[in-house]
Amino acid sequence: MARSLTTHLLPALFDPSELAGGIAVVIDILRASSTIATALANGAKSVVPCESIEAAWAQVESLERSTLLLGGERHGVRIEGFDLGNTPTDYSPERVAGRTIYFTTTNGTKALHRCDQAERVLIGSFLNRDAVVEDLQRSELPIHLVCAGTNGAVTLEDCLFAGEVVRQLTAAGDWQLNDSSRISCSLAERWNSDSGSLLAGLQESQGGRNLHRLKLSADVAYCAEQNRLAILPVWNSHRNEIVANPAANG
Repeated sequence: MARSLTTHLLPALFDPSELAGGIAVVIDILRASSTIATALANGAKSVVPCESIEAAWAQVESLERSTLLLGGERHGVRIEGFDLGNTPTDYSPERVAGRTIYFTTTNGTKALHRCDQAERVLIGSFLNRDAVVEDLQRSELPIHLVCAGTNGAVTLEDCLFAGEVVRQLTAAGDWQLNDSSRISCSLAERWNSDSGSLLAGLQESQGGRNLHRLKLSADVAYCAEQNRLAILPVWNSHRNEIVANPAANG
């Protein structure tokens, strides 16, 4: 029987119950998923995704601040009073090692919480693409690729990643694809032929242009790096924490 591989171009385009019994990959290339992967690769204890700024403040109110950091953005800009924004390279080993990151972003963390009925939830970025693909290949569950988008609009950068995952998975085996998976795969075949064309695609995307306007073009270049990190961030929805899968670190 063909295995199901469904791409959701926006979180609003599916009912959370559709993910029950499946494995979901949350994709917010510019920049939440890239930042989460980087933080965990650099030694953060865990990442706690918060749907709102108020929820983040409420969770840390009674905690020892030396054990944690507040990170995130609204409209691309670091939230006032937070320790870090959403620039992945700011989550250096010196800053995050051993700490829990309470993290909220405009799109990515909301998309993540919409996947709370999935059996397993991964965080996907170009930085850790192969780790994600290898985990999906080992699983037998139906796959859902969930693109975060930007303010309710479909984003090129998320579609490029989803399409590359589709392309790699369907190179072998029998798969049942939805049209969004086929569309994303076609985009990936155009833009992902080499790292230079992928970077150009991210730069031309609306998200890339927004970051350029905010003088954060270096973030786009970093997020376009492929397989820099051998790490697999996994979200436990019951405990609401993202941790690095030890198996992914070899």
